[in-house]
Amino acid sequence: YQMTYEYALENIYDVEQSDKKDLVLKLRQEIQALGNVNLDAPEEYEAVNERYEFLNKQLQDLSDSREKLLNVIHELDEIMEVQFIDMFNRINDELQTVFKKLFNGGRARLVLEQPDDILNTGVDIDVQPPGKSVQNIRLFSGGEKSLIAISVLFSIINARHVPLCIFDEVEAALDQVNVERLASYIQELADDTQFILITHRPGTMARCDKLYGVTMPTQGVSSLLSVRLDEAIELREES
Repeated sequence: YQMTYEYALENIYDVEQSDKKDLVLKLRQEIQALGNVNLDAPEEYEAVNERYEFLNKQLQDLSDSREKLLNVIHELDEIMEVQFIDMFNRINDELQTVFKKLFNGGRARLVLEQPDDILNTGVDIDVQPPGKSVQNIRLFSGGEKSLIAISVLFSIINARHVPLCIFDEVEAALDQVNVERLASYIQELADDTQFILITHRPGTMARCDKLYGVTMPTQGVSSLLSVRLDEAIELREES
């Protein structure tokens, strides 16, 4: 290599020192890439950090509120399931009695379509009127469907008492026999619940305590007429 011993001794290649030089060069390049020193950086950091801490606290509050709401919803779901099952069973018990009275026999019960998912289940009805073996409720006549729905409605009223019910042409699809049977049943419940019936069926009107109607004694002029049936019967007997 044409080197003297003294020259070689002064120019020993140190691998560790070479690596350090490379590291220093790299660090210098990175420092240079940072650009000029921002003297306002500490203040800007404090402002950004304060904003970060505020938003982080807000996020934590939202997370805590969400967790609380989910717990409340879960508790409400459990309460709703218990109350639904309790009311469902009570309505089912009442339905047996109401259905037999309105249909003069037979049987009926409500059925849960998804008993394992109470909050999302549908409710079906299994009915067996006296003398019939229809498996699909769609095969019943319009009057029978109407009376089945009325049976369920009265079962709900019996299971959870209400002070006032308003029925609008509820018996429109029923034949005369069922109209009179329905009116008779409403009379049985009239001591605990007040019923207002909008109807044109004579069988229903004959069982009412008081009738209200609109007459037109003069062409183009309507007037309201009210009649208490018990008083009208007394007047008729006296006359």
